[in-house]
Amino acid sequence: MLIDIKKIINTLTKVCCLTIFTGSVLQADSFGPIPMTLKGAPVPEVPGLLDGPDPIIINKEKAIALGKALFWDINVGSDGVACATCHFNAGADGRIKNQIAPTGRDSDLPKEFSLGRDGTPRGPNTALKRSDFPFFQTNDPLSDASVPVYSSDDVAGSAGTFGGAYHQDVKLFQGKYDNCERSADPVFHVGAIGARKVTPRNAPTVINAVFNFRNFWDGRANNIFNGSSPWGDRDPDAGVWIKNSDGTVTKQRLRLINSSLASQAVGPPMDVIEMTCHDRTFPDLGRKLLNRRPLDQQNVHWNDSVLGGLALSTKDNLQKGLNTSYYQLIKESFNPKYWSYNRIGQFGSSRPSSGKQSWAAYRQVEANFAMFFALAVQMYESTLVSDDSPFDQSAVDEHGTPIDLSESAQRGMDVFRDSHCALCHIGPNFTSSAVVTNGILQKINPHAFGNSSFRISTTNVVTALSLTGGMMFQDTGFSGTGVTSLENDISLGGTDPFGNPLSFSDQYMQLLAGNNSGIVDPYVADVRPCDLDTPIATDRDAPHPLLFTRADGIRKQTQGTADCFKPEGTFIPTVDAVLEELEKPDRRRFLSAAKGSYKIPTLRNIELTGPFMHNGGMATLDEVLEFYIRGGNFETPPKEFGKIFALVDVRFSAEQREDLLNFLKSLTDERVRFERAPFDHPELLVPHGHTGDNVAIPQTNAISETLAADEFLLIPAVGAEGRTEPVQAFDRYLKSQSNAN
Repeated sequence: MLIDIKKIINTLTKVCCLTIFTGSVLQADSFGPIPMTLKGAPVPEVPGLLDGPDPIIINKEKAIALGKALFWDINVGSDGVACATCHFNAGADGRIKNQIAPTGRDSDLPKEFSLGRDGTPRGPNTALKRSDFPFFQTNDPLSDASVPVYSSDDVAGSAGTFGGAYHQDVKLFQGKYDNCERSADPVFHVGAIGARKVTPRNAPTVINAVFNFRNFWDGRANNIFNGSSPWGDRDPDAGVWIKNSDGTVTKQRLRLINSSLASQAVGPPMDVIEMTCHDRTFPDLGRKLLNRRPLDQQNVHWNDSVLGGLALSTKDNLQKGLNTSYYQLIKESFNPKYWSYNRIGQFGSSRPSSGKQSWAAYRQVEANFAMFFALAVQMYESTLVSDDSPFDQSAVDEHGTPIDLSESAQRGMDVFRDSHCALCHIGPNFTSSAVVTNGILQKINPHAFGNSSFRISTTNVVTALSLTGGMMFQDTGFSGTGVTSLENDISLGGTDPFGNPLSFSDQYMQLLAGNNSGIVDPYVADVRPCDLDTPIATDRDAPHPLLFTRADGIRKQTQGTADCFKPEGTFIPTVDAVLEELEKPDRRRFLSAAKGSYKIPTLRNIELTGPFMHNGGMATLDEVLEFYIRGGNFETPPKEFGKIFALVDVRFSAEQREDLLNFLKSLTDERVRFERAPFDHPELLVPHGHTGDNVAIPQTNAISETLAADEFLLIPAVGAEGRTEPVQAFDRYLKSQSNAN
């Protein structure tokens, strides 16, 4: 059964509190959308998760507690790494040591670390310096005519696991480290000593990620959660084990929409760079955790907004762990049909390793642990909504424009709009990746998505635009800005493990070419051509260089035409016209913008979430502005010349640049800055490089003498009232940590 995203939007529109989003006539004297508050914005619903006659989760509060514990628990990783290890600083990662990967994800380039701008070698265990940024430098950072003087293929990612080969015959799990056969990694090592591996992309914030239709920079965390993997309907083996009314148990498909956070959550714990040893499975992780006290090696604040009632701590007496077990929390949170079958055998067993005998078959509760983990983490992350910044607190005028910001920030919002920033960073979460929420609000508050002279379509998962490479299909919520070369990371242009394209656009092109079997995500079939930003065909006789016409062969769209975004865009090329076009090696129409496009991030709390861009190659917001003012780094096919172009006025006006920065800073929620509820958290010991430097490591790790000894950052437990010292912006953190080292 196909999923109609417009039906979802229409349904949610009816239940949304419309009074929050009142607006009057469209404002026509300024360019583009007016930024709007997130207060009261609808969070995409997940039918069947909490509602209906047989919901999956039966206790919302317990599920949130389970998810928070799992997110912050260092026992989830194979060697002391939690999900929060890469998301502890305003939902992002502020570490500076051992944070460099030599290339982007799936790069065609050699895995060789770049020299720093000053000529010094970089590599594993390097401590980043302020002078290392940005990774692409020109002789005049503000000028589009400037000449590159330094370019690095390195990525400022996140240090993760040492890795190793998992020993699945371990019976007892008392410590935080899995029993793995470890050795120095071929890339991440100093001499013969292994360092922790580093992710090939920067870690974006998890705050407000619940609004993203898909997650990860390349969108591989599917909107549909299948219960066991990130791939939604694409994974033929996905499913969960369900106890039937007759006492038997069967494996069944699961399809939860608007659950890309759950799809994302099952990725890192089984990723051999981020958190795990090779060949560990979710049932293995379930076996490790189920009978343990959550957070048994970390202090939990007695006044934690979620976990305080379960904490062993009392006022002025912090203690480690919770007064329960993971198994108990699962039983209290989830429908018994997912965990109450106590026999073993049909769920498989741990595979023997190192020549040793397999020791036990899995139980149902272990076999379904991926679902418990993912949905609980999704429930927790769904509470991390930052909607109380000065921008959100401001009153608005009759056009919906905030009026209580500082004079500088008020002017900065005008610069933001006039510079076309609001065309990508649109809607209440300042990103077009919030497809469902933006689609609802477009009906309620249309001035937030354009004005009488210019509007943006938000309801399709695919759109069409004239880009650098020609007329191209683009996934809604993704954009190519030319930060890095295509050779270093193709992002959305990649494929899943089953050989399918990650991109919705690539699938939509297959649909128009008559290949229905090329559709692996159901939303693609619901795309209405008349809702694309730019029509792909026009009802005229004369040929056109970018659009299909009757000269090529066109036909009417098959869907209805009510409320079309572009009523003139109801035509599409015939299958024969598409197939003929695909044979042209130098075509300028019917192209995909997937390669080199990345998910558009939220701008909320952006002053705290550096380093910036998918490669972490910019340390400050000033460097980000310089990038956009000069029109980007690389001319890649998906680059949007209508959005990424030389901003001459801003270049020559220091006041405009300061105003724009002040507007961006007005998006910072003080609850995030001071980690007040719901952004409080347990204690976390974060690996922060190793003893020594990138030349020599003097001490080895207790895990293995082949590995480097860790250095750590201690992130103290924080209660609902927050902390007294604010979270630092990355550049200040970079400076303070550099001084400390």
